[in-house]
Amino acid sequence: MNQGTPADQAPATGQIVASEHELVTTLFDLGRQVTGVLDLDELLQKIPKLIRRLISFEAFAVYLLDERRGELRGAYSIGYPEGGRTLRLKLGEGLVGAAVASEQPLLVNDLQADPRYVEFVPDMNSEIVVPLLHKSRPIGALNILSRNRDQFTTSDVSIVRQFGAHVAVALVNARLYERSRRDAEAFETLAEIGGDVASILDVEELLTRIAQLTKRLIEYRTFGLFLLNAENQLEIKVAVKYGETVHIPRIALGEGLVGYAALHREPVLVPDVSQDPRYIKVVDDVRSELAIPLLLKDRCLGVIDLESPEPDAFSKRDVEILTLLAGQAAVAIENANLYEELRANQERLEKEVRFAQRVQMALLPAGPPKRLKGVEVAAAFAPARELGGDFHDYLSPESHTLVVTVGDVSGKGVPAALYSAFAAELVRGRTFRRRYLPDRSSPAGVLSSVNTILHERRLEEYYCTLCYAVFDLKRRFLLMGNSGLPYPIRYSDGVCAPIELPGVPLGSFQGSTYDEVSLALHAGDVFVFCSDGISEAMNYAGQEFTSERLIRVVETVHDLPAAKIVDAVVAAVEEWRGGAPPNDDMTAVALKITA
Repeated sequence: MNQGTPADQAPATGQIVASEHELVTTLFDLGRQVTGVLDLDELLQKIPKLIRRLISFEAFAVYLLDERRGELRGAYSIGYPEGGRTLRLKLGEGLVGAAVASEQPLLVNDLQADPRYVEFVPDMNSEIVVPLLHKSRPIGALNILSRNRDQFTTSDVSIVRQFGAHVAVALVNARLYERSRRDAEAFETLAEIGGDVASILDVEELLTRIAQLTKRLIEYRTFGLFLLNAENQLEIKVAVKYGETVHIPRIALGEGLVGYAALHREPVLVPDVSQDPRYIKVVDDVRSELAIPLLLKDRCLGVIDLESPEPDAFSKRDVEILTLLAGQAAVAIENANLYEELRANQERLEKEVRFAQRVQMALLPAGPPKRLKGVEVAAAFAPARELGGDFHDYLSPESHTLVVTVGDVSGKGVPAALYSAFAAELVRGRTFRRRYLPDRSSPAGVLSSVNTILHERRLEEYYCTLCYAVFDLKRRFLLMGNSGLPYPIRYSDGVCAPIELPGVPLGSFQGSTYDEVSLALHAGDVFVFCSDGISEAMNYAGQEFTSERLIRVVETVHDLPAAKIVDAVVAAVEEWRGGAPPNDDMTAVALKITA
């Protein structure tokens, strides 16, 4: 079949098939070998090795047809300069293009005499081109070259054509396998990306990461990520390979390919931007563009935009893959935005709470009035949360009088703090009118007045317990009213016991009246007023501190100054809790008659 090959030589790799029987056997074996390979790179490398068992040649190339671009690209070659990496022909161009366009093999034994010949390999004189057909459609070509004139025969063409039928099937199978493998890898990558972007809550870091991860799925030259701003314009947030001197303007909805994708909430795939009137030139040498909207349910958050200097650089598969990525990115961006908004609100609230704490502490008394003699007063306050509903005050409406108030608003936190500030101011106002309206400024009168006002505010879910004690240091007596605060503890003349005086919490019922108790004052007397956060403080076992333990503490430290008494009460409660979190606001006020 080929000149210079003995007819009786046995077929082997690198040798020529001698007989028709051997030819059939060899073609069957080669067909089995080639169709058994699913890896595309391995298959391309195997094809010329198998063809050498059929005919001799100096150069060989496999061309594959790119239907979208209407051109043939070299997939693999041997004997070509630089490996034939730049092999590219239009349909109908050169002998290869002509054979594929006509779907017929070509045999040329004098290449220099054929005007269709395009020289890629120097000093070649003979060529066989066999189009690769699958289901009557061309998918590529086998190109075989020799330095010798009249090297190939029509029998060689027939042999290569038969082998080419097996190659076509093998190539289709390998490309399908390769596509399935790439799709599996893409979906695996998408799953990995989904977990990756979902864990990023910083918006800028997230957007940059999306650009990096997109590169793992789709090859691009230019990447842009636009987000819709408050003015409903698309604003560039991430630009990759745009160059520092390029200005990316804001884009209105519907403007350009990016604006069109955002407005219509659909992907835009343009093989050649020069043919699309919607295209707005921003970067030089762009030929193709893919814009995918970032959709979250029925909202468009922005657009991912890919550009390439190659025409028809993006495929429908790229649209599908990038659409899935855009869906993940949209959810991640929304989560990051919500987190950023939450963080900003939290910072604002923390700042406001810190200021509110300062205000609350500033509203508490710094100490007793300076002009009063013969009495010590000290207090401690610890809110269960950032702000508390307890309050206390020392007031001196008259030169010889000290009014001690301790209040406890139901609930905790900001609402209780606001309510307590209002209640405390009501108490202050009614205390300082004592010099003008003494008949309405008794403890019972103050409690009744405050109860009426709080009830009129109709905040049924809130109420206030308040102990109101008037110490007349001139006439040496105590007059006290109580509206539900735990009974104050009194130590006097060796006896430590509660002052039992019940009362209805303020704001609960209209028209409530309150009793009063009057006690004589003696030097050394100690009075301790506490909110229920003291007696009801719990340890980890859920056991309360109790009023009995409070009485024992006061009895033990009654001879200490007022400040030390308060410290002892707080220390005893803290020791009892043993590190357990506070279950309520705690206030303790100690008053000692020193003379």
